[in-house]
Amino acid sequence: MAQATPDQKPAWFKKNLTELKPEARQLFESYSNVPSDQVKSHIEQFRNKAFEVYPYPCLGAFSFLDLSISMSPCYSEILERVKSGDIYLDLGCCVGQDIRKLVYDGAPSENTYGSDLSKEFMDIGYELFLDKPTLKTTFIAADALNPDSDLKQLNGKIDIINTASFFHLFEWDDQVKVAKMVVNLLKPKPGGMLVGRQIGNVDPGHVPSSNSEKQRFRQNPESWAKLWKQVGDETGTSWEVHAKLDDEDLVKKAEQAGLKVNFIPPGSRWLGFTVRRT
Repeated sequence: MAQATPDQKPAWFKKNLTELKPEARQLFESYSNVPSDQVKSHIEQFRNKAFEVYPYPCLGAFSFLDLSISMSPCYSEILERVKSGDIYLDLGCCVGQDIRKLVYDGAPSENTYGSDLSKEFMDIGYELFLDKPTLKTTFIAADALNPDSDLKQLNGKIDIINTASFFHLFEWDDQVKVAKMVVNLLKPKPGGMLVGRQIGNVDPGHVPSSNSEKQRFRQNPESWAKLWKQVGDETGTSWEVHAKLDDEDLVKKAEQAGLKVNFIPPGSRWLGFTVRRT
């Protein structure tokens, strides 16, 4: 992708990192050993590089630094399971920030996988976190909508899958396709687990994309459960779904930042979820 000039950046693009949560700062200072006074400039440098690969809003607004895996109510369980040998996959891992959080908290990196459409994101992750000599995560560049992608080698081998800001990139039918791929990736027994966070909506439905003409489906807890009921019926599997919309109004948050964007319509909230195979 050709590099954009500052004037070509979308309205929601933040040039500078003004706030950094203590948890994220700790990761860069203690895991990556970036000097405290250089953390923000270091992040900005490689965030800018990643944004030129593909202009995802989570990169433009620095929200990838939320380390959403640690926001899961099941994070302690996930961490202990990976420590005990369970295999973890971060699907749509971007620069692998959630993987680094798990590894920093004690998960063996050899028990972790990451996948994204672009290999460049994963390569930039090594530069961002300064851990190429030590990290033993296996990264796989793959299209989640392609059933014959390199992810196929992991079919039936994964215990826990994390998807942060991922399913909401797709319209309903493609979300069903990705969910069926998740079913194939997880071990064929009870206990397999999908966790994540995505932009949802009080009223589910399709909304415009941030940078294309494609529609994207925004879920609420009821529609998300309906999707997994459909997936279960079509794959002969059964799933227990827990999902909750956050209270924070993302439209109001965008307006406070001086933004009005069509991909954050009224009713937008973060949707956190846990889906377990029964």
